Amino acid sequence: LLDEPTSSLDPVSARAIEDLMVTLKQEYTLILVTHNIQQARRVADHLVFMCDGKVIEQGAKALLFNNPQHEQTRKYLQEEYCECDE
Repeated sequence: LLDEPTSSLDPVSARAIEDLMVTLKQEYTLILVTHNIQQARRVADHLVFMCDGKVIEQGAKALLFNNPQHEQTRKYLQEEYCECDE
């Protein structure tokens, strides 16, 4: 479980950690918690979008980036920000 593993790192160090995650995911299941959508794009194969502690959408990276179904997912991908509605 990796919770914002690069949040306080400089870009060079963050990229090195991302490269390590890409290598490790070949042998291990990694769960990456991040608000950095570009990092998710570079590292993840499967995405889970959450809003107010609930899963609102999940699926293969290509599917979600190319055709998000939930309005909040679309907003987040467009603006990299999510205002969750109840």
